[in-house]
Amino acid sequence: MPKQKITREMVIEAAFDIARREGMEKVIVKNIADKLGCSVQPIYSYCSNMEGLKEALTERTGTFMKEYLAAHIEKKDYFRSMGRAQLRFAREEPQLFQLYFLRRRSDIHSLQDLYSKESSREVAKFISDTLQLTMAQAEQLHLHMIIYTMGIASILATSCSHIPEEELMTQLETACDAFLAEIRRKNNE
Repeated sequence: MPKQKITREMVIEAAFDIARREGMEKVIVKNIADKLGCSVQPIYSYCSNMEGLKEALTERTGTFMKEYLAAHIEKKDYFRSMGRAQLRFAREEPQLFQLYFLRRRSDIHSLQDLYSKESSREVAKFISDTLQLTMAQAEQLHLHMIIYTMGIASILATSCSHIPEEELMTQLETACDAFLAEIRRKNNE
């Protein structure tokens, strides 16, 4: 029987599966080789250093997360359902949430940088249209909610939290209402 050729994609998928189930600390060459049923040599040929593998794994996780969120978003309530979907992702995929969101990021130097990297113009447009806000106000509300949601999601992903979903959604709604009221108050000054 001919030997199976190990590809870069196979290495990344094996590493992704290990990270998803056991966490990034278990993504080591030996574990990847064991998962693929091969020696460590093919792994080293694609992963001359773990930093390159981490980057590929982060990219793969980002793709997975975007697909997950897209599958859990309600088109009629794009904004609020995005927050709900992010909390579900943190609860259901805590290892991937940690890998993607709790990593060191050298490309973020301000909250505006964070907003540019983690938001979508479509969401800001939706917020602007549905809540009758200017784009600047919509982006401000969206940034507030990204920060707030990521805080709750970090708690869910890093603890064995059994906080009821209803309680989480009430918190999100309360925060959204408070941020929106503050934006409108400032607009009326």
